[in-house]
Amino acid sequence: MGYSKTRRVVYLGLATGLAMALHIFEGLIPLPTDLIVPGFKLGLANIISLYVVVNFGTKDAVAISILRTTLGSLLGGTFMTPTFFFSFAGGLASALLMGLVYRYGSKFFSLLGISLIGAITHNVAQLMVASLIIETVSIFGYLPYMLFFALPTGAFVGLVTGQVVKYYSFQRS
Repeated sequence: MGYSKTRRVVYLGLATGLAMALHIFEGLIPLPTDLIVPGFKLGLANIISLYVVVNFGTKDAVAISILRTTLGSLLGGTFMTPTFFFSFAGGLASALLMGLVYRYGSKFFSLLGISLIGAITHNVAQLMVASLIIETVSIFGYLPYMLFFALPTGAFVGLVTGQVVKYYSFQRS
């Protein structure tokens, strides 16, 4: 049986709102890592992206990522700044790749592994945007430092998403 259209829209709207709230909340948390890796975030909104990948699919996860980063940056006052472009590119690329890996490689990767792939993708996409802005690829030397912090948080996101999916999966009607 398929999804009730109304129920699906409501769940995706709630997921978008929750992802935006986590996105904005993260921006308010001062982290000691900012001294080492400026702009580092925990990636809590990626819990929602991965949850949506599992329960609704890649297309919806990408749409929520676009809405989260765009609306979150508007509310956070960072729209059309480098911060917005870093967040937008990272969120879009990671949601897309997590969706593809879940769809075609979930036999080989758990949600933890898929989340780690998303964390790596997010960082690489951010560095690609940074390299376009500053017009040099030398910024990729920063990647090991970014991954040092991103991989543990990516693992956390994967573990939390696994528990959320286990207990709160979208019910088909």
